[in-house]
Formats: sequence, structure tokens, C-alpha cells
Amino acid sequence: MNGYFQLIIDDTNISVKLVPPTDGGKKLNVPELVDYLTVKNIEVTNPKALVQLANAMADEVKTVPLNNIGGLPERECFKVTVSPDRTEAVARFYPPSTGGAAYQSKEEIIDDLKFYNVAFGYDEEAIERYLKERNYCEDIVVARGKEPIHGKDAWIEYFFDTDLNTRPKRNEDGSVDFFNLNTINHCKVGDLLAKLHPEVPGQPGTDVYGEVIKQRDAKKTYLKFGRNIILSEDAREITSNVNGHVSLTGGKVFVSDVYEVENVGTATGNIEAEGSVLVTGNVQAGFSIKAKGDVEVRGVVEGAVIETDGDIIIARGMNGMGKGILRAGGRIILKYAENATIHSGSYVESESILHSTVNAKTEVVVDGRKGFIAGGVVRAASRIKCKTLGSPMGADTVVEVGVDPEMKKTYQDMQKEMLDIVKNLKNIQPILATTTKKIKAGEKYPPEKMKYIESLILTNKQQTERLGQIQEEMETMDELMKNEEHACVRVHEDAYAGTRIVIGDVSMVLKKNATYCRFVKEQGEIKTAAY
Repeated sequence: MNGYFQLIIDDTNISVKLVPPTDGGKKLNVPELVDYLTVKNIEVTNPKALVQLANAMADEVKTVPLNNIGGLPERECFKVTVSPDRTEAVARFYPPSTGGAAYQSKEEIIDDLKFYNVAFGYDEEAIERYLKERNYCEDIVVARGKEPIHGKDAWIEYFFDTDLNTRPKRNEDGSVDFFNLNTINHCKVGDLLAKLHPEVPGQPGTDVYGEVIKQRDAKKTYLKFGRNIILSEDAREITSNVNGHVSLTGGKVFVSDVYEVENVGTATGNIEAEGSVLVTGNVQAGFSIKAKGDVEVRGVVEGAVIETDGDIIIARGMNGMGKGILRAGGRIILKYAENATIHSGSYVESESILHSTVNAKTEVVVDGRKGFIAGGVVRAASRIKCKTLGSPMGADTVVEVGVDPEMKKTYQDMQKEMLDIVKNLKNIQPILATTTKKIKAGEKYPPEKMKYIESLILTNKQQTERLGQIQEEMETMDELMKNEEHACVRVHEDAYAGTRIVIGDVSMVLKKNATYCRFVKEQGEIKTAAY
């Protein structure tokens, strides 16, 4: 039991009895006693009282005189502290003075709790236990709120490999095996492709004041898919309707037959396919492949154009001849790239890049036996990694990582638009609230006024939807812009003088050769760090 105090009051004097703790309880806290006396407006005229109080915290009962004024008896009482989240109320009880009234029932205590606005979740067992034990100056939880049950978001379980970061296998000598990539997810008729696990609604809670604690709402989602797929009656499962290839692009499941051809050239002409394309031979200069799925070429691509929403895999590499273009929504993996233009919605991996323009949404990895980037411009949002950067022959080589300045400008424009929308909504919503209240009260408006109000309602809806879109897009950009802090260019062997390195909005031209190094942006400058 904790140490506690009790006032001794008569008509002419007030003293305080100090009771030491028992069984390992806490000692009496003098500031707590002083606070109690302040709340009760009990004057301390004994000049030595506080010193005597401080010295009296021993292991025996002592009495310290406070004044010779006297007063009326004080009833048993408590102080309530509510937790910051308002889900718990703690009472600290103090005994009645001599002649003062004590609590006789839990109902009396509950009535006093209501005085503190504590109106929900009374712990009657704890209150009854206190009435039985009378443990003073001790924190007792007397009310607990009801925690909200937060909703669980809906989620989709996929039954095929959705990992777009699967990398090609490396041989023992360090080279990349571009012939056995195993990048296609095959499926058969009736195969289960994805299953929707619906959202679980939440339930609101209640704080100790009796007010509602709002739960986190569960997010809904649904299965998104293209052709050749069957949706179950309950809209929770999708299965393949054909033998083919399954992929996930932009959150949407696609199943397509793979169009296979030996070579792309005069015998086939340009190819357009709703699904994936497999070329077992070569793609000749001047021809094009456009596909919704993946494009795999097991031979060489010359000055051709390949565009797809999925991945591009070229086992023998590409000689673009200055006019070859690869554009993929996903990965681009090829043995080498020379005089080509490459745009990847994911990453680019190759054994060598020569005199090419390469843009990757995440990273560019040029590794393997050769692993060099020489000539041209190579850009990536987060990282560029290679063995050799630049050329001893002085070929103009530029590598860029970090956020594109155009993205920063777009982000700033969105911030301005968002502020304008918030300002408009602050002007519109009070008008709508007042009008709604008046209409509910029975007030009628002329047709011209109602037309104006309807236009405000439409504007409010459109602006609110646009605000949500902007916030979602800015969140995506925030994630991308975080890359600049960690963006780097990593060179495993040699980086040659004359190479230009750009990180975000800062650039640097190497004045001398460097080896086994990493280029990073620190304090507004590009610096060389250990590999």
C-alpha cells in the first residue's frame, strides 16, 4: 500500500497525518500533498511545515501541524486524469479528514466521475475493490473506453509470379544467361489466376467521455483483368479461359496467347499483337513489333522499333543503327545495346551500352563480363551500376540519376492547384452547409437561387474529386522524389575522365580517372565515395 496523508481538522487547528507505505508501496509525494492543500484552499501558516513534511517521510506515522486557523471537515475525494487518447480514466483517491464523510457505495463514486464528464466504461470491479481496500494515493483505472475496431482493407491474392524484379541468371564466369530467362508465366484453361479477399468493415469505439472514436474505414478493391479471363459469379475469383501467358500490368491481369514467329522481316511485315510475341530468330531493320504483353527475341534486333506494355527480352542484343527504339512498360533486358534509344517503365539490364540513349524508371544495371557504358546518355531514377564508365578514347558519356526537373515543376504546379482548390472549397462549403440547414428547416428558395446552389454542389463535388486525384499523384511523386536522396552512380572498375555525372539538378565532369567508386549527392555537390 502506498504512503498517504490524512487531514486532522478541528475548530482551531489543522494538521496532517503522514502514513508510511507498506509492503513495498511508494512513499508519499510532498508536491502531491501541496497540490491537494491548494485545491482545498487550506492555508499553511506554520513556517516550518514544508520542511517538516519533507523530513517526515520516514517509516512511522507522524503528524505535522499546518495552521492554527481550523476549518470544516473534508470529505473523501479523488482526482481524475484522462489519457491523451481519452480511452482510460485514472482516479487517485484521498481519505476524508477527521469528521469527514467517506464514500459508501460505488454509485457515489460514479456520480462524482460524471462531474468530471467521465460518462462511459466504468470499471465497477475496480471501484468496488477500492471501497473494500481503501488504497489511497494510488492510481486506479476507474473507466476504460471501447477501442475502435479498424477495418481491414480488401486485398488480392495472385497465383502466378508477379515479381517484375526477377533478374536473369548469372553464369559462373560472371556473364548473364540471356538465353534461359524463364520470364513467361504460362497458364492453362481453368487455372485460378487471382482471388479477391473482400474488405472487413470496422466498428467505432467510445472514449471515457462517451464520445465516438471513429474507426479507420476499410478500403475496397476489385479484380481488374483483360480478355481471355472468366470472372466467378461472386466476382471474387478469375480463371484463365485459354492456354497462354499471364501477366500483371498496372494492377490488371492479362492472359494472352503467345504469337510466335521465326524472324520479323519482309516475310512477316510489322507485327501487332494483343498478347505476347516470341521471335525465335532476328528482327530486321526498319520493321516494328507492337504488343500488349511481353516481347522476347532470341536472336538480334537491328534498327527496328519494339513497343510493348510488358517486358522486352533480347537474348543476342540490339544494334539500333541510330534508329532502333525499344519502349516497354516493364523491364528491358538485352545482351548489349549499340546506337539505340531505350525507354523502360521499370529497369534496364545489359552487358554493355554503347552510344545509346537509355531512360529507366528505376535503375540501369550494366554488368557481366564487359559491363561498360560508353558514349550516349543513360538516365535512371535511383541507380546506375556498371563496371566501366566512359572511355579512354574520350567518347561523350553522360549518366543521370535522381528526379527529373520536369517532375519537380509538375509537383510544384500541383501544389499550387491544390491550394487553389482548398481555398475554393472553404468558400463554397459554408454556403452549402447554411443552405442545407435552411432547406431542412422548411425555407424555400426561388428557382434562380436553387440553380446557383446546384452549381455550387456540382463544383464542390468536382473540386473534391480533383483534390483526391492531386493528393494521390503527389504521394506517388513523393515516393519517386525520395530516390534523389539515395540516388547514386556505382562503378565497379574504371570511371574515365570527361564523363559527365548528373544527380538531380547538380552535374559534374570527371577531371581525372577514378576506380572502384560511388558518386553521390551530398550538401548540394556530387562527391566520390567508397564503392
